[in-house]
Amino acid sequence: MTAPRLAFLAADTEAAKAARDRLVALYGDCDPETADAIVALGGDGFMLETQHRFLGRNRPIYGMNRGSVGFLMNDYREEGLPERIAHAQAAVLHPLRMHAETVRGGVAEALAINEVSLLREQRQAAKIRILVDGRVRLEELICDGVLVSTPAGSTAYNLSAHGPIVPLSANLLPLTPISAFRPRRWRGALLPSTSVVTFEVLEPDKRPVAAVADYTEVRDVARVTVAEDRSVSLTMLFDPDHSLSERIIAEQFTV
Repeated sequence: MTAPRLAFLAADTEAAKAARDRLVALYGDCDPETADAIVALGGDGFMLETQHRFLGRNRPIYGMNRGSVGFLMNDYREEGLPERIAHAQAAVLHPLRMHAETVRGGVAEALAINEVSLLREQRQAAKIRILVDGRVRLEELICDGVLVSTPAGSTAYNLSAHGPIVPLSANLLPLTPISAFRPRRWRGALLPSTSVVTFEVLEPDKRPVAAVADYTEVRDVARVTVAEDRSVSLTMLFDPDHSLSERIIAEQFTV
């Protein structure tokens, strides 16, 4: 079996850069555009950054943890790396596409691998109407914010906001309020992955709201539409004994 051609990328930390130097000395280095796989060295934040960098080109990315959390990363081991990557399991993900319209008539689009969130900009709570596939499902949500998550992102901000963890194979999108004030008992919804979610900001001048797709922020939005974009794919590689699907299931039993 021919060893895969690897490209090594490192976060801007001493641990990640030192690991890259050692791995390049062992296995060489290839241009990411022609590599069979990209090895991302860092934490989950750097994995997200690397995914965005190659979004739309579907370069397989194998992460190794040189950061803190490392939920999306494989364990760091230098030996046998080409063999590990050759036998890795692929998880194919699709991002969310955010279409945001501002109160001044501007339009912006961005892709989110984790989530699209709407957040209040000032001291007053936001007021947001929620539509799903063009039908009003919640006339008025008074809250700090609300988010739509991908299954892969359901263990990130969505989980911190007490949203459900979603297995990759479920074809569901969590819709989760952030510090909801009214209706007080609404805890969110699980939507089919084909859903188109629209947020209409009520009283946007008095209660301004920002929309964030991962780390792309649009201020003073009036209307935001979110849907899964299946025309765009990204591939993450995981060791067979610790696949992303297994991690998502295991996370639900963490106490």
